[in-house]
Amino acid sequence: MTSNLADDASRPTTNSVPVPSALVPHLDQCALLLDIDGTLLDLAPTPREVWVPPELEQTLRALHERTSGALALVSGRSINDIDLIFAPLKLPAVGGHGAEMRLLSSAEQVATRAPPLDPDLKNRLAAIARISPGILLEDKGYSLALHYRLAPHTEKAIYESVAAIRAENPHAPLEVLPGKSVCEIKHAGVTKATGVLELMNHEPFKGRRPVFLGDDVTDETVFAIMPELRGLAFSVGRHSDIVAGHFDEPRDVRAWLARLLDPQLAPG
Repeated sequence: MTSNLADDASRPTTNSVPVPSALVPHLDQCALLLDIDGTLLDLAPTPREVWVPPELEQTLRALHERTSGALALVSGRSINDIDLIFAPLKLPAVGGHGAEMRLLSSAEQVATRAPPLDPDLKNRLAAIARISPGILLEDKGYSLALHYRLAPHTEKAIYESVAAIRAENPHAPLEVLPGKSVCEIKHAGVTKATGVLELMNHEPFKGRRPVFLGDDVTDETVFAIMPELRGLAFSVGRHSDIVAGHFDEPRDVRAWLARLLDPQLAPG
C-alpha cells in the first residue's frame, strides 16, 4: 500500500505491507468499514466461488473485538449472502449497496432501506441474461445483477439492453451500477454512501473515525464522504485521487489488517 498522508509514516512488515503508524495506536477510536469482493477477497469467476481464507476470518474476529464491535462489511451483496460466505462469522454489515443494514453482529433483524424493484421491470431486465448462457443472473429483490465474467464479449450488449429499457421507462427510479464484470440495476437514491452515513449515526460506530477500503466504482461514493466524517479511504487495485492511499490487491489488504493486530504497534 502507498499513502499520500504526511502523518502516515509506514513501518515495514515481513509481507512488505506498510501500515499507517498514525492509525494503529487508535483502533479503539476507529470504525473499520470493509468492502468484500476485490477488497477482502480475490475475485472469482462467479459470486458463489469466492473463498474466505481461514486466517482472514480470525483477523476479522479479532479486529471486531479490538474495535468494540465497530467493524462492518460494506458490500453490494445481500447481508444473507455475506453471512453465508463468512459463516460461522457474523459481523455488522451494510448490504445491497446501502439497501440493508445490521448494526450489531448479534442482531437477528436486518433493516431494509430500499423498496424492491418493480416486478415487470425486473422481469424485463432479467430477460437480458438470455443474451448468452455465460451471463449469471442474481436477484437481490431490491436490485438485479447481471454477471458477465464468463461472457465478457456480452458487456456492450448488456448495457445497451439496459439503456433501452430505461429509455422506455424514463420515470422509473432506476440506477445502473457498473462493476467489475457486472452490471447491477437498483432503486435510485440508496448507495453505499447513504448506508455508511446512517451506520455512523449509531453505536458502536458513532463518534469514531471511519476507515474505509474499497476497490470498485460503487465505492467511490464512500470515498467522497470520508472527509466530512474525518475518515480515511484506501482504494484497492487502482489509484483514486480522493483516497489517502491504495493497496495493489486483496492479499495486501489481508496482510495489512493482520498487521493492525501486532502487539508491537498497539499503544503501551
